[in-house]
Amino acid sequence: MRSFVSFIVGLLVCPLVLFLYLSFGHLPVAVGDKPFPFENRIVKVPLAARIHREMPSTPPISATADNLNAGAQIYEDKCEFCHGTADSESSAGRSMFPSAPRLWLKRKNGVVGVSDDPVGETYWKVKNGIRLTGMPAYNKMLSDTEIWQVSLLLSVADKPLPADAAQMVGLAH
Repeated sequence: MRSFVSFIVGLLVCPLVLFLYLSFGHLPVAVGDKPFPFENRIVKVPLAARIHREMPSTPPISATADNLNAGAQIYEDKCEFCHGTADSESSAGRSMFPSAPRLWLKRKNGVVGVSDDPVGETYWKVKNGIRLTGMPAYNKMLSDTEIWQVSLLLSVADKPLPADAAQMVGLAH
């Protein structure tokens, strides 16, 4: 009987303690707060699994000059504010938590931005957004073709781009 009462009290007390902890505002909810231990790992595992499960394997359009130029225009209009350009970091993106990745920055291994990710992964992220990061879902703001155009552009960010596209993303002056 004593263990049954302890179990019931535990069922009632634990949620109450959790509710009080949350109510007093001690969770790290501000951008500048230090994250919980293992917070990044806890969020990345299910995100990667969901993207892997749902991302399309092949784009319905190809990386033609017209599509890359259209993707660059979309990038300039929708993405540049947070992700910056090749020649300009975004102060808004740097102020986010986690900070928005610089999609035109060349990394040590020669990869530019997310050009080493499958294009379907980038498409999924643009279409659906990523919770708790500031990355919005563009599925209601852009057409499916527009999402593919910007995703294709980012997938070839480590390769030469058409002149117009290169200029819009800060690669040509």
